[in-house]
Amino acid sequence: MPSFKIDVSTAVVFVATAPTPKLVNKQTGEIAVDRETGAQLATVGLLISDEGEGNLYQVTVPSTGIPEGLTPGVRVSVVGLKARDWENTFNGQTRHGISFRATAIATGA
Repeated sequence: MPSFKIDVSTAVVFVATAPTPKLVNKQTGEIAVDRETGAQLATVGLLISDEGEGNLYQVTVPSTGIPEGLTPGVRVSVVGLKARDWENTFNGQTRHGISFRATAIATGA
């Protein structure tokens, strides 16, 4: 499915939740990996505020793009943020939503 870029150049971005491994399977604990680089993936909660509105997004980032010690409350910038819609059917039930992915998160914003 196609993805589209999200411009956060004028936004204020804070870490809301610390990075956690993105799991492929919760039962086995298998961590998802980037198909192109093989880097493990993590999910980071980001509070993005722009033009008087703030929203919380769960963003998937390769572990190689996450600085050490990233904790809630730290102001950051987001590199290469994209959104992609998704849909899947499991046990006869269809679910859909939007997933967010970034190349990296940088501190010192």
